[in-house]
Amino acid sequence: MPKEAIHAKGLEIGIYTNDFNNEFISLTDIARYKSKDPFIVVCNWMRDRETLQFLGLWEELHNPNFKPIEFDRFKSEVGLHSFTMSPEKWIKGVNAIGIVSKRGRYDGGTYAHSDIAFEFASWISAEFKLYIIKDYHRLKADENSRLSLGWNLNREISKLNYRIHTDAIKNNLIPPELTPQQIHFTYTSVTSRNG
Repeated sequence: MPKEAIHAKGLEIGIYTNDFNNEFISLTDIARYKSKDPFIVVCNWMRDRETLQFLGLWEELHNPNFKPIEFDRFKSEVGLHSFTMSPEKWIKGVNAIGIVSKRGRYDGGTYAHSDIAFEFASWISAEFKLYIIKDYHRLKADENSRLSLGWNLNREISKLNYRIHTDAIKNNLIPPELTPQQIHFTYTSVTSRNG
């Protein structure tokens, strides 16, 4: 899993992706802005009625294996004093894909799809969310620049390879005793068969 980081107000916030389309941002790292016990912060956020509705809607939109009946059970319990929620309970209960709980000493914690992570950051602090978004955009611009450079480099290499290929055909496969018209006809037919 490639891992990068956002830097916001002195905190490093981990990002990882499995498929280079969906990026997951560390809720654990974001929660450290508010408390030294990030797990409790994440769980408190997940107990909120609006948060639960947001998470459920996100899953409905993106997850074909979402379990709506289990989600309805959670919705009916939210607001009760005895209601608790954790990332693991949410993931197992509704078969969630938007939040991931990872074990590990260095990259463990709770990660969420960027849509969800930005919502969590709003709950932590609107100002902090803006710092996160700003550095996230910087990271994406750097990534796009690297990808663009790679594409241009591949394009130039392809042009050079084409030139080497066509010169090799012209110099090695076409007999020198042919007339210019015969060379043109032979060269065109050889390159169209090999191209």
